[in-house]
Amino acid sequence: MQVLHMNKGEGEISYAKNSTVQRKIISVANSMVEEAVIDILCKNFPESMGIADLGCSSGSNTLMVIWEIINIVCAMSHQTGRSVPELRVSLNDLPGNDFNDLFLSLPSFYNKLKEEKCTGLERCFISGMPGSFYGRLFPSKSIHFVHSSSSLHWLSQVPASLDSKASVPLNKGKIYISETSPICVLEAYLLQFQNDFSLFLESRSEEMVPGGRMVLSFMGRRSSESSVGQSCHHWELLAKALMSMVSEGLVQEEKIDSFNTPYYAPSLEELKSEFQKEGSFIIDRIEGFEIDWDGGASSNCVTQDQFTTFATLSSGQRVAKTVRAVVESMLECHFGTGIMDELFRRYSEIVDDHLSKTRAKFINLVVSVIKKG
Repeated sequence: MQVLHMNKGEGEISYAKNSTVQRKIISVANSMVEEAVIDILCKNFPESMGIADLGCSSGSNTLMVIWEIINIVCAMSHQTGRSVPELRVSLNDLPGNDFNDLFLSLPSFYNKLKEEKCTGLERCFISGMPGSFYGRLFPSKSIHFVHSSSSLHWLSQVPASLDSKASVPLNKGKIYISETSPICVLEAYLLQFQNDFSLFLESRSEEMVPGGRMVLSFMGRRSSESSVGQSCHHWELLAKALMSMVSEGLVQEEKIDSFNTPYYAPSLEELKSEFQKEGSFIIDRIEGFEIDWDGGASSNCVTQDQFTTFATLSSGQRVAKTVRAVVESMLECHFGTGIMDELFRRYSEIVDDHLSKTRAKFINLVVSVIKKG
């Protein structure tokens, strides 16, 4: 929690410039967001509506979600002849998130709202809420709609049994679950996910009003096997890039053995099981979809600047920049800053080679749920 954050600022390796995959995931889930917000307004049109975006990061993706939600609320208000509700928008991420960049973008966002959007929207209060969503963040029964995208696959910590202080590395030469990982590694990751997601649901249950909605999207897998390539192979290739640096003395092998990623891509069955066990939410829709590792260079949901930049890169380079923008903070903390450029250069070459032989897809899960009364 003290280390993880997306790369800050607006530079070439920043998250803001390298979040095409995440932007596409938000775009694909838009229909579920629209359905959920409309359902809230149809059943109980609130005078004051609490909205939370958990794991918001920074850059254009963050306010794109809020823009769409505001647009839906305004359209429904006009259709029904109701006054536009007061909107309380909370943007949450870990304390290391680039909230400064996010806050600096708010004046232009408010100006754009006044110029282009919702007549009658006079009260839209946007605030930052630093902290882990694996625990309480908001007052009881204050939130009507929760959104989270590309965040809940991050665990609160590395599974305790895989901690770097362990005398014998259980996941030697790997940084996540792989096909060669012993069963105890798979079990440790599943247990950590179960504990974390249960706490997430319990916390949101306290904070949400009856009939409130959540739309959550995160990396997952179709198979019941957690070591299959679709959910972990990009980590396998990153471990391969690290191991290639050992023979040249650039990285100590012991450093790799003691590093494990606080990440878990659940299956649909594991996800459903956690909702059933916690018991506060009804699953309305749950879907899985595929997305290219690089998000698709020609995707119409990237900005023109992003498209121009990405179009000049190989697929491996695009993947490397995307992954680097997300995981570099953790890797720097463990391996130091000096190897990052070389590591991701090697990673891009390894990914290029892999993609020349096979089509590689992330599996993304999207679930829409209703808070029980």
